[in-house]
Amino acid sequence: MAYTAHRPTTRPAGRRHPLVATAMVLPLAALLVVVFGGWEAVVTQASSVGVMLGR
Repeated sequence: MAYTAHRPTTRPAGRRHPLVATAMVLPLAALLVVVFGGWEAVVTQASSVGVMLGR
């Protein structure tokens, strides 16, 4: 008798809910802001992206 590996799933495969993804990313983003230059660098980059997008 052959056995196959069965991976139980609690949700269908696919994308995460945006709020779950945001909650996962925020702690890492906060750490990177502190380590790599502070809030001013983030604001500068966001402003540059806004200008490129025409806002």
